Amino acid sequence: MKTKKIFIFLGHPDKETRGGSFMDAYERGAKAAGHEVRRSNIGDLKFDPVLHLGYKVIQPLEPDLIAVQENFKWADHIVILYPSWWSTMPAMLKGFFDRAWIPGFAFRFKKTGLGAGYLWDKLLAGKSARVFVTSDSHPLIARWMFGDTTNEIRKCILGFSGLAVSVKKVGPLKFASEERLTKLRAKFEKWGGKAY
Repeated sequence: MKTKKIFIFLGHPDKETRGGSFMDAYERGAKAAGHEVRRSNIGDLKFDPVLHLGYKVIQPLEPDLIAVQENFKWADHIVILYPSWWSTMPAMLKGFFDRAWIPGFAFRFKKTGLGAGYLWDKLLAGKSARVFVTSDSHPLIARWMFGDTTNEIRKCILGFSGLAVSVKKVGPLKFASEERLTKLRAKFEKWGGKAY
């Protein structure tokens, strides 16, 4: 199997969680298989998550945001894990995308020709992304009740920038036994080895 450059991005503000342990296992598996791995945890980043003026004025990026952007550019495969809070990502992760997913990094609107101002270049094309979404609810029940809550990250953020995105929902976790969590960590380690 060809080794990959993998960037792991934990989207839970607290890395000492089940999601953090899943990403620890994924990272172990990926490194053991010879993949080159970089990792960032959203909770460790120092940045203002508010895009105060939209794109009227691009706020200067903090060093941590620039470093994560560089990791996205470096990687062949991006792995993001976040918990589903109110059927979406945590506010801090959304704030990251608001601030860092800017024209010139993730996309560029065409300035001339057909579709000028409406069509765009996908600046992260050629990369793959796996998004893990953890939840206290069973994924099928959540889908039945609320629809596909991953469109935002799958299509409107990562897909918009050209990444080939796959989503894996992990749940229910609320009453998961330690035995089940151990099995899930083993799965994540296996997935890391396969760069899944």
